[in-house]
Amino acid sequence: MKEKSSYIRNNKVFVLALGLLVVLVAMGIVIPSSFGEVTRNLTTSITKDFGWFYLLLVTGILFYLLYLCLSPIGQIKLGNPNSKPEHSTASWIAMMFSAGMGIGLVFYGAAEPLSHYAINPPLADPSSRKALEDSFQYTFFHWGIHAWGVYAIVGLALAYFGFRKQERYLLSETFKPLLDNTNGFIGKSIDIITIVATVIGVATTLGFGASQINGGLSYLFGIPNNFKIQTIIILITTLLFILSAMSGLGKGVKILSNLNLILAIGLLAIAIVVGPSVRILDNLTDSLGNYMQNFLAMSFRSASFYPEKRGWINSWTIFYWAWWISWSPFVGVFIARISKGRTIREFIAVVLLVPTILSILWFTSFGTLSTGVQEAGFDLTGFATEEILFATFSHYNLGKIMSLVALVLIVSFFITSADSATFVLAMLSEKGKLNPSNKKKIVWGALLALIAISLLFSGGLTALENTLIIVALPFSLVIIFMMISLLIELKHEKNKMGLSISPDRLPKTDQPFKSYSED
Repeated sequence: MKEKSSYIRNNKVFVLALGLLVVLVAMGIVIPSSFGEVTRNLTTSITKDFGWFYLLLVTGILFYLLYLCLSPIGQIKLGNPNSKPEHSTASWIAMMFSAGMGIGLVFYGAAEPLSHYAINPPLADPSSRKALEDSFQYTFFHWGIHAWGVYAIVGLALAYFGFRKQERYLLSETFKPLLDNTNGFIGKSIDIITIVATVIGVATTLGFGASQINGGLSYLFGIPNNFKIQTIIILITTLLFILSAMSGLGKGVKILSNLNLILAIGLLAIAIVVGPSVRILDNLTDSLGNYMQNFLAMSFRSASFYPEKRGWINSWTIFYWAWWISWSPFVGVFIARISKGRTIREFIAVVLLVPTILSILWFTSFGTLSTGVQEAGFDLTGFATEEILFATFSHYNLGKIMSLVALVLIVSFFITSADSATFVLAMLSEKGKLNPSNKKKIVWGALLALIAISLLFSGGLTALENTLIIVALPFSLVIIFMMISLLIELKHEKNKMGLSISPDRLPKTDQPFKSYSED
């Protein structure tokens, strides 16, 4: 009994987070309808009443990061002054991309531009020229620099305090400049929210990912699309990602992430070659210009003068902003863990720009394919979201090959995301230990699979997904105070180091610098 009490005391965050998860999952299993209705109403209320807050916060994060990147603070390294990056730049990008939104790109690559064009456009009538024009820029907007800005701020704060200040690798530690005791109630609450948000996000992804893989197998090979097949998919992928997680960050996740990037680039190249290549490049040029031109207008668009358009903003933009915030604990922790040795300027520039550029290329290519099929008179809107990509490929040369590559890519992204999450959860459960035990990884891997299977069986996945959006609201406040805390410490270090944007390098009067006359 004494040993049990000691374990609970030493693992309070883990035990309390697990207890809260048990309650939430139990409600999703036992009373899925009632739980779903309550969470749906709360989600609707949040997106309606706090939409302005999300718009200001996410755009504010981008300006905050831009200031850090361009100021002398950008020179500061995430680690000791002489530390070197642990991973090559290519592997670093591959891992952050795979963990951040890899599987989402495959899932929505053809579906979202199609939806904005033919089903529910943001501004124009369905299937109009204006709707087609808007479909790409708004997809870029939702999956581009704003999303990665949310991930970047959490990852930057963690990497700075963890590697530069040598604090424990926990979100609560980023509040050191604001809190006298990060081990108190507030600190532990932050760490509990981090674990709960990560588990809910990954468990729902496991459930929906299994549905997508099953949908692809059903469309391609006629395999039944049911709970039994989805359970088998979850069990197989769980075994694979646990084995990968046990091999360590430098092996399992890195190898899979590099494979993901190769497969993704290969699939993208095939799509550009066999698809309407010139139109894809034209759409890319035009839509990128629209995205840049309307960047600020989209960032602050709340439709206050056009209430009839507010529903679209709530169901797309506000929903996405809440979704990225709710995923930022997991993705932020993981990106921070792999970013030791980078400067703040390099971290911000790469995390914001490189995945955004890859996402823009991806959505332009597959969105052009799907909208092209729709324009040609073949209605894709009747397919389930997880089947639209495969239905699109069937209208092009090498469609079968593209579908098979996409299916392998979905599975690989699926395993990588779960692998990364298992690593992060084990790390957070062991008080920020950078290389957590395999025992904790196995425990979290098994729990994630069990939760996903249980919720698939009960129909409670959507309710838990809504819960994640609800969790985003209090966590957005955590992000605001994290930004304040980070800025306090960065300015302190900037002053201590004597960093300046205008160093004293001016020549003496009447003695100009001349390259052609100096020794």
